[in-house]
Amino acid sequence: MIPDRIIEQGTLTTSNGRAAVEVRLPWYRALPGSCIAGAKLTVDGVEAPAESLRWRMNDREFTFPELVTETDEWWFPLDSAVLSGDLDVAADAEHEVRVDLVLYIPYIIISDTETLHIEEHDVKTMTARQQQEAHA
Repeated sequence: MIPDRIIEQGTLTTSNGRAAVEVRLPWYRALPGSCIAGAKLTVDGVEAPAESLRWRMNDREFTFPELVTETDEWWFPLDSAVLSGDLDVAADAEHEVRVDLVLYIPYIIISDTETLHIEEHDVKTMTARQQQEAHA
């Protein structure tokens, strides 16, 4: 629906062999975590391994298998989530970032066994920042 706004410009970070980027919901209504069916993170044509992907929203981090049954946490259109994965990205350099999302829309029924799903992607070029480690 709003694919050109999926990636938040200027949010690419890198730390210890992982890259992360903030993403926005390309839909006009909030969705529970269980409706986030999948994502891909690609930087400079290199895709992060699927098993390394993590999704953070509402200060909680999930793997995609964990999201399948997650109905307590919701992704709201005004909130950014963070998609991260194992990618060695150079800080202070410009990179092409691509995010692919697959979402289920639970209240739009297509048939007796299927709800609407949307597949959207966005590509942006931005400079990676070194993620600042939290110090206690």
